Amino acid sequence: MYFLLSKVFLFLLLPTYWVIALVVISLVSKNRKRKKRFFIAAGVVFYLFSAPFFQLCFQKVWDVKPYAIDSNKKYNCVIVLGGFSSGTSETDGHFNFSADRFIQGVKLFETKKASHILISGGNGILVPSGFKEATWVKTQLLEFNIPDSLILIENQSKNTVENAQFSKLVLAKSHLPPPYLLVTSAFHMRRASMIFKKAGIDVVPYPCNFFGNDVSFGIMNFFPDSNVLYNWEFYTKEVVGYVVNYFKH
Repeated sequence: MYFLLSKVFLFLLLPTYWVIALVVISLVSKNRKRKKRFFIAAGVVFYLFSAPFFQLCFQKVWDVKPYAIDSNKKYNCVIVLGGFSSGTSETDGHFNFSADRFIQGVKLFETKKASHILISGGNGILVPSGFKEATWVKTQLLEFNIPDSLILIENQSKNTVENAQFSKLVLAKSHLPPPYLLVTSAFHMRRASMIFKKAGIDVVPYPCNFFGNDVSFGIMNFFPDSNVLYNWEFYTKEVVGYVVNYFKH
């Protein structure tokens, strides 16, 4: 039930739907002044959430900065959070725009920064199929000739909280001492690292899959961009999730 409610609640908070709601209210309002105010409000909200400059400013504050690993430091495991692949059937899948999580996880393993790799991810869609992300990703790791004994998976989690819960069980059974490297997208890292630490898992954040560039006053950064409006949906989810999980025991 919590999983379902969280999906519905998030849907209502996305900036795209704020704009739609304000436009609809403007259209159905019979009061001319109110109609004009809601229409202007829709325009302002659309601009603020579609101009790259404002997202870049928020991104600079929110995203966890890149982590430079000490060349002499070795970790027992790199935990790679799912969400970087989708299923085309119960047994087959494909990588998506977050595939940098997979790339960086493999890179950390292949460069001997971590001795094991743990893929954490089941199926987080509202009406799940039989596809299990971690199970499919393991088949991809095996194609890189990574030994089966060095690959750990948990394929039951539907969200970040469950990523932490189930990963903790897998790590306990593997008897691999912490700390562990935690790999996920930069926009997701702040919430993910907090959740893992609250679960009692000692992790070192290793963000990847960065959006955009540094803040600049270039003219194009002040023109609306549909991709920016889409990216705000990720940040909305992260901010709301961070606040909710921060106050959860």
